[in-house]
Order: sequence, then structure tokens, then C-alpha cells
Amino acid sequence: MERSTFTIDVGAVRRNAAALLRAAGDAELWAVVKADGYGHGAVDVARAAVEGGATALCVATVPEALHLRTALCETRVVVMGPVGEHELAEAKAARLELVAADGRVPEGVPVHLELDTGMGRWGLSELPAPSRDVVAVMSHLASAESDPDFTRVQIGRFRAATDGLRLARHLANSAGTLRFPEARFDAVRCGIALYGISPFDDGPAAEGLEPVLRWESYLALVKALAPGESTGYGRRFVAERPTWIGIVPVGYADGFRRDLTGTEIAVAGERRRVVGTVSMDALAVELPERLPAGTPVTLVGDGILIDDHARVAGTIGYEVATGLDTRSRRARRLVRDG
Repeated sequence: MERSTFTIDVGAVRRNAAALLRAAGDAELWAVVKADGYGHGAVDVARAAVEGGATALCVATVPEALHLRTALCETRVVVMGPVGEHELAEAKAARLELVAADGRVPEGVPVHLELDTGMGRWGLSELPAPSRDVVAVMSHLASAESDPDFTRVQIGRFRAATDGLRLARHLANSAGTLRFPEARFDAVRCGIALYGISPFDDGPAAEGLEPVLRWESYLALVKALAPGESTGYGRRFVAERPTWIGIVPVGYADGFRRDLTGTEIAVAGERRRVVGTVSMDALAVELPERLPAGTPVTLVGDGILIDDHARVAGTIGYEVATGLDTRSRRARRLVRDG
């Protein structure tokens, strides 16, 4: 019996892509599928996103792009991270598009010039005269989910630097696409929202999005703790009264982080609290009564959101999602079209 099962709903990806395309107005939708599609599976997500209306795919590295190219032969693929000299020949052969963010503009391959408008990371301080290989100008929003004033400053800087150029322009991420019409330009690059994870604090449904990933396991063992008895490393949970707990065969090696103690999961459809220290291969959940071994557990799904776990861990949904080990031998991975 598998320790857990990840189910990826490509139908939800298509519907999320269509929703983001509507939000984008006249701009194209470019799907960000780096980090193996934020842990969801890059090829499956990319194919569904294209079916939902995306016209290009964005990744971080040349190997990620080559992996996609074998499955989606004709779709535009943009590599947004730095590219080594030794990778240029492969990039050209695979018809990839590259980003120039440090002044070096490779020849013989379509190039997007990246302008730093306030992210303070990759990007040029000012744009050089575009060469014949330059097809677009881009920048990256630093805080579209949390700081509207600075976001508008970035939009203004980008517009001022690029007005008059006969090149495609792209700036907006998921949050920018959903909240700032003036940031959409010619294309928007959407990642987190494509997976039905909100870039805001209001949950995906508020933006018309559906979670794509479902994660299920089961109670492998059910036991009673007497008052004063504990479960897990460090005795972080000590029973104050007779308490039933269930042991779920999932831990931080699977992507259920050690700092998720106190989060809620669903046991037989009811929300229950994770107690004690999450270990490498197991977690404990507090039960209302004795339940049979084999009782189904939902770690993500049934109203349990990746966003909820991120809030408990003091992080963001991106980190939780990309930390899930959806392709190891420890779990089964299913793709459905719902």
C-alpha cells in the first residue's frame, strides 16, 4: 500500500489558465512551470496550460526547458534564469528564448532584456540599444501581492523606460495580473495562481481559481495516550487527558514540513490537528475517538489548502508546493482530468 497519493487535476489547470487569460485582458498568458511545475509536474501542467490558452512557457534553467521541449515541440519556451556559455548551443538547437539580465546579450537566439525596476535582483539598470535578436523587454514585480504603492512605482518606471520601443513587453506576475490592469502590457507571466494557490491571503476561490493538487494518505496506526504520555521526538505533545492519536505514514521527507505541527488535516473528512513533532516518515494527528487503521486522511484537499499549511509554517504557498516530493518512490502520483 502506498504511503500517500498525489493527484494532479489537469482540468483545474486548464480552467485556471482560462480564468487568468480573462483577467489578462488583451495580453497573452505565459505559464510559469519552473521547479517541475511548482512541484505539480512541469509537462502535465504545461500541456494543460497551453490547452487553456497559454501561448508560452517560462522556466528557470535550460535543462528545465529541454525537458519541456521534448513534449511540447512548438510552444515558445523562455528561460528566465542565467544561462552559461556551454548551454547556448543546446538553447539554440531547441529554439529556446533567453533572458539577458547582466549586459551580455547572446547572439543567434531570441532574447528578452530584463530591466530592474525595483526587484533588486536580476536585471539591467538601464536598457541598451536592442540588437536584432532582442524580441522583448521584461521586468519583475517585487511586491504586487502586498504593496500597491511600490508596485505602481515599478509599473511607471517600466512604462517610462519602454514606451516607444517596438518590442513585446511583459511585467505582471500572478498578483499583478489579478490586481493591476496597468501592469499587463503584452503578456503576463503567471505561476502560483495557475496551480490554484492564491498570491494573496483570501484563498484561491476569491480569485476564481481551483486547487490543482490533492494529497491523500491514511491512518497506519491508532493508539491511546494516557495523561502524561507523549508522541514524537522531543515530547512536544504530552497528553493532558486520555487522547486518541493516529499515525500517518508521511513526514518531512515527503514534503510535509517539520514546522507544520499545529496545522490541520482531514481525517474521514473532518478537520483534525497535527500534534507533536513531524518526523521524517510520520506525523501524529489528534482524534476525537478511536478510529480504524486505514481511515482516509487528506493532507491537501477537502478544503485543506496549501495556503493554510504555509500560514502555519510562517512561509508562502510557493515554498510548500515546491517542497512536495510528488515524484519519489515514497508516493503514488496520479493525473486526472476533472
